Amino acid sequence: MQEVKIYEYAVIRLVPKVEREEFFNIGLIMFSKKEKYIRFEFHLCTEKFRSMKSKIDFEDIFKNLENFKHVAGGEKEGGPIALLDIPERFRWLTAVRSSVIQTSRPHPGKTEDLDGTFERLFEELVK
Repeated sequence: MQEVKIYEYAVIRLVPKVEREEFFNIGLIMFSKKEKYIRFEFHLCTEKFRSMKSKIDFEDIFKNLENFKHVAGGEKEGGPIALLDIPERFRWLTAVRSSVIQTSRPHPGKTEDLDGTFERLFEELVK
């Protein structure tokens, strides 16, 4: 029997017009402190993006999401925040902010398979 692992996840949202509070889900971040696990993936659909009729630039959003991925992965391209330990990076990435890229509140869970659970949540909540 596999060991049950505790994790937290948050949904990454694109809020093209912050004042309208409309958004759509574009990514997922998940971490498990005990397992030293963090994973961030995004899917930025160009059709959904265009349908929001926003003045924000698609390439700018894509670059910002790539930077989120660098920070989550602890890569030097993510700057000084990427050098923090996994829980601190997760907390920084999921901090409440008033910008076009936001996250849901973190949600806890238990699983025997972190990657399998990530894939399932990504399919259900993002794609």
